[in-house]
Amino acid sequence: MIPARFDYVRPGSLEEALAILRDREGEAKVLAGGYSLLPLMKLRLAQPALLVDLQAVGGLDGIARTDDWWRIGGRVTHRAILEHDALAADHPAMRDAAGGIGDPQVRNWGTIGGSCAHADPSSDWPAVLQALGASFVLRSAAGERVAPARGFFLDAFQTGIEPTEVLTEVRIPRPAAGAGSAYVKLERRAGDFATVGVAASLTIGDNGRITAAGLALTAVGDAPFAAGDAEAALVGAVPMEDAYVTAARAAAAQAKPVADGHGPADYKRAMVREITVRALRRAAERALAA
Repeated sequence: MIPARFDYVRPGSLEEALAILRDREGEAKVLAGGYSLLPLMKLRLAQPALLVDLQAVGGLDGIARTDDWWRIGGRVTHRAILEHDALAADHPAMRDAAGGIGDPQVRNWGTIGGSCAHADPSSDWPAVLQALGASFVLRSAAGERVAPARGFFLDAFQTGIEPTEVLTEVRIPRPAAGAGSAYVKLERRAGDFATVGVAASLTIGDNGRITAAGLALTAVGDAPFAAGDAEAALVGAVPMEDAYVTAARAAAAQAKPVADGHGPADYKRAMVREITVRALRRAAERALAA
């Protein structure tokens, strides 16, 4: 199909882009890589009156490490994350996710900020960022605010971002000693959207027990979500198969899969249990090797 008629602007600065979003509030849509938005426009599931292309806006495509945070610009591509060795050393789940997104063309152009703002209920980054305790920097002409990734994804294609805001940065805390993470997804073919995706982050203390846990799921709810019951079951446990199975059962109980072309709901719930165990097992292996 052909998209509905729309206007297009390519501002040269973030300030100019934010002014346009303020003046055309409710009519404008931000364009980053375009690999999430444009297919919806072709199907006329999205019909913005104006596209605000951020390609010429500088300062949004860097990856930097501070003492406390990893700071990832909203226009950083999946490929840049995939190829960043230092980020992968701290948070291997980031490389796990980036390497499974689409094909090389999608990874070359698609951006982490665009993916999170688009909020497809089967996308990878929302689950990973919730498991890692990330937050988003949101800018508008009126100022800047920081929103935790947990609570940001409200429903299918709905987030806490306002129409006048741009997601300019993703912040991920630096890992503690003894931390490891992983992202595992079940997919019909390589690079496809997840049938079930699970992101896990574990910190293992000197006593050999789990001191902190992050676990988040995608594709099995109205939006990607953190499985709080499963996280609670993990803290204090010894990182062994029994603990993973218990947490996996709790995660499956929180999931709300629906039947679709990827399979029936019962199958997806069973896969939540299996994929959760795999993600926790891998995260623990990495934590113990850290």
